[in-house]
Amino acid sequence: MNTEPDFHLEPLRRAGHAGHVKRCLTGLPSSQVDLDGARMALAFYCIGSLDLLGVVMDKITQADRDSWRSWIWEQQTHGQYGTGFRPSPFMTSGAILDQTQGYTEYDTPHLVTTYTALLSLSILRDDFSALDRQGLLRFLKVCQTEDGSFTTIPNSGDTDLRTLYCAFAISNMLNDWSGIDVERALSFIAACRTYEGGYGQYPHCEASGGPTYIAIATMYLAPSRYRRLTQGEREKSVQWLINNQADSGGFRGRTNKEADACYCFWCGAALKILGAGDLVDSSSLARFISECQFKYGGIAKAPGEHPDPYHTYLSLAALSMYPPPIDQNSPTKASWDFEPLDPLLNAREGTVKWLREHIPDSHGRLN
Repeated sequence: MNTEPDFHLEPLRRAGHAGHVKRCLTGLPSSQVDLDGARMALAFYCIGSLDLLGVVMDKITQADRDSWRSWIWEQQTHGQYGTGFRPSPFMTSGAILDQTQGYTEYDTPHLVTTYTALLSLSILRDDFSALDRQGLLRFLKVCQTEDGSFTTIPNSGDTDLRTLYCAFAISNMLNDWSGIDVERALSFIAACRTYEGGYGQYPHCEASGGPTYIAIATMYLAPSRYRRLTQGEREKSVQWLINNQADSGGFRGRTNKEADACYCFWCGAALKILGAGDLVDSSSLARFISECQFKYGGIAKAPGEHPDPYHTYLSLAALSMYPPPIDQNSPTKASWDFEPLDPLLNAREGTVKWLREHIPDSHGRLN
């Protein structure tokens, strides 16, 4: 929904943003060293940003791409709970890294970073010949709890909607749903819905933009025979989501909070999935993200804040769904152009096409 006939923006600083995330791939700035234990997720935000900017194949050397692929595969780990990808080699010894010995109780794979590893490998156009699909299905099964939610690692008490989404996304990528109880998981999602039409991380929690995207995307990732939102539920969710677009153009995560660039994706993608993307004011959204740019590259959560790969990636993903209405003849138009994004799996459509052709097993099963 755009109302400005003479809309104008300064160029998007694409080269600076690419430089920011590439630097973070080789060494974290001091403000972000606490993320070292979640290096796999951070790598996805960096590699994903390069993918959205369209520079992975043209501007990144083959040697770098091979090195990144090798590092990701080094984190695939096998053991008694199945197979997945660890968050990083953080706090692991040489013996633990020896894949012939398997992981220990203290170095199990992680559900969220397994999802991000598969997306990163798809961006890097890996053929997935090394993927242990059956081990991955076993890992999913072990992580599901009695209430339908999923733990981040086996035998953990850490569950919320994020890990449930990752389990559904991985099952969707594999085209194999035998590793999870879909009905039980959808019941957990329903319990997280609030009176506003949004979703909290757990039952009885306040609605927030991130969990709302996760809940909606998860329902629409599942095979179509399973229950989705009723028309009344959809309308209430759309109303809550669109009311979160603030006067600044950015989206807030919770009612009456300040806008944050990451919610431009979380709320915007949920609206896209629900077929209500036309309600988003893409002009003001792009202006807000433009103001969040750091002059040396990277995008921050809000104007004047420090940039990071997380907000850089999600801001670019939001722009991929909601490009600003810049005149075709404007010299700044090309800097704001992106290839389409798949809002369900949170990746560029070309990347999703690759993973659908290479991640499922050779039987092409439909469970």
